[in-house]
Amino acid sequence: MSEEFVRLSEARMEGVGKQYGRVWAVQDVSISVRPGELYTLLGPPGAGKTTLLRMLAGLTMPDAGRIFVDDEPVDPLPPSKRNIGMVFPRGALWPHMSVFDNVAFGLQARGNGRAEVDRKVKATLTRLQIDGLEARRPSGLSASQQSRVALARALVMEPRLLLLDEPLSGLDAAEGAQMRLWLLHFHRDMGTTTIYATRDHAEALALSTRIAIVSGGRVVQEGKPADIYWRPRSRFVAEFVGAANLVTVRVVELREIGVVVETAGGEHLPVAAGGHAWTVGDRALLCLRPEALAVEEAALARSGIPGTVAAQSFEGARQLYEVDIGGDTLRVEMATSPLHAAGFKPGDRVKVEIAPETSVLLPDEVSGVR
Repeated sequence: MSEEFVRLSEARMEGVGKQYGRVWAVQDVSISVRPGELYTLLGPPGAGKTTLLRMLAGLTMPDAGRIFVDDEPVDPLPPSKRNIGMVFPRGALWPHMSVFDNVAFGLQARGNGRAEVDRKVKATLTRLQIDGLEARRPSGLSASQQSRVALARALVMEPRLLLLDEPLSGLDAAEGAQMRLWLLHFHRDMGTTTIYATRDHAEALALSTRIAIVSGGRVVQEGKPADIYWRPRSRFVAEFVGAANLVTVRVVELREIGVVVETAGGEHLPVAAGGHAWTVGDRALLCLRPEALAVEEAALARSGIPGTVAAQSFEGARQLYEVDIGGDTLRVEMATSPLHAAGFKPGDRVKVEIAPETSVLLPDEVSGVR
């Protein structure tokens, strides 16, 4: 695809909101998407992700706030004047049209001549590795091919921004993983500023330059994928972006970097403060990712949380453990090796070793106690 396809635009939403009746589907959202980013809106169904994309595209008008593309206010512009491409869930291809006609439709509606339409459609299909399928209808394509045709239909218009709304939702696990890898390479090669909406945390972590976690129509945390995963700022974010052990603890000491907490069993552990202000005596939740923990024989481990193996599962490349630490159960994922394939058995006394840099302290939102 030639340089004419590359767009390094930026987008900005300032205090944007959308109300349906008395309910705000989106409320007071401010985000800034940088040129060339793949910026992901990640959240559960009904969080407001699609509404945000539709407001950017001009398909839904906001009831509050302003929207800018390249510092130009686009609120008064109709969709046809914004030059923003959008891919809908499951592609939304026209079933009675061929691949060529699906992709060419927008260009023809814009009044491009036949030679120009032919050139741009062929270039786009080649770039997306679906050339040779021009005469087929959507029913004759695989799910991943349909996804690429939908993407081609948006890209052929040379949009300033590309909006992808759950583009992999119609794919099975294998196709989704393959398409995710393909999208990653495609965006790196192409560079078009892209805003991607999904409920799948694996998609978001694998593809994004930055992620905005959306819940209840609001952005509750924004950051790079690694920061979102390892430094969640709430229980909701911790559990939504991956498996998380949440252990009830009490703050017993404040340090220059981080804090010391006490578990129900009396162990003292230095941990990261998670960006929150703490006082001694606060109750909190210690967030521990299973793959960041290690199980060691109790008599050999120098530190850690003592417990008893409650369950063990061998899955080839990894061992899964559930360790009862008295009041809480820790899930642990450890890489296996031929020398230690047997691992620990249910009933074994062990210690779960914790690295302070991979742990983070969160407010105890359930009890509301701090």
